[in-house]
Amino acid sequence: MTAVAVLTGAKRRLVERLKRLDGATAAELAVSFELTPAAVRQHLDDLAAAGLVEADPSPPPTGSRGRPAQRWRLTAAAAALFPDHHADLVVSLLEVLRGTLGEAGIDDVVDARTRAQLDAYRSVLPDPAASPVGERVEALARVRSVEGYMAEAVALPEDDGYLLVEHHCPICAAAESCQNLCRGELDLFRAALGDDVHVERSQHLLAGDQRCAYRVTRRR
Repeated sequence: MTAVAVLTGAKRRLVERLKRLDGATAAELAVSFELTPAAVRQHLDDLAAAGLVEADPSPPPTGSRGRPAQRWRLTAAAAALFPDHHADLVVSLLEVLRGTLGEAGIDDVVDARTRAQLDAYRSVLPDPAASPVGERVEALARVRSVEGYMAEAVALPEDDGYLLVEHHCPICAAAESCQNLCRGELDLFRAALGDDVHVERSQHLLAGDQRCAYRVTRRR
C-alpha cells in the first residue's frame, strides 16, 4: 500500500498545512491543530520515515541564541499527494494542435520531438560503431528509466539479442490520443541503437499488453 493510500487524519492535515508554508516548527503546527508538540513531532517523524517531509537544512538566522527549533517542509515526493492533471493538459493541447494544424501538423510535431530526443540520446549512448549491442541497449534502458519508463534490458541468449522492457509509460494518456507518439518512439530506438540492429515492438501497452517491450537483434 502506498503512502498516499494510508495518509489520513492528522497526517493529511499536517501535509496540507505544510503545502501552504515555506516551513514550520512542530510547536507552530501544534498551535494550528490544537495538538501537543509531542504528538505533532510523532506525526512528522512518521511522515519523514515515509519520505514526505524533511527537516529544513537551512542554517539558523545570524545572531540567534540557543538551539533553534527544527523547521519542517515537504519533500519533492509529497507532490504525488496532490492533484496532478498534466496528462489531461497534454491531451487537451494535442486536440488543439490537431484542430489547428491537422494530422499532418501533428506528424510534424512528433517528428520534431523524435529528432530532439535522438540528439539527446546520441549524446549519452555509446557509439554504435564501437560498442556491443548489449551495452547500447542497457544504456538506453538507463536513460528511459530516468524519463519514468521503468525500463530494463533483458538478454535473449537464444538469438544473441536483447529485450528492452518498459514497465511503465508516463505518456500513456498522450499516446492514446496520438498514437504517432508510439511510432516516433520505435523510430527513435532504431536510430539511436544503430544500423547494425533490428528493432521490433513485441509487446504494446495500447494493444492490451501489460507493458511495452522491444526486441533488439543484430542484423544478419
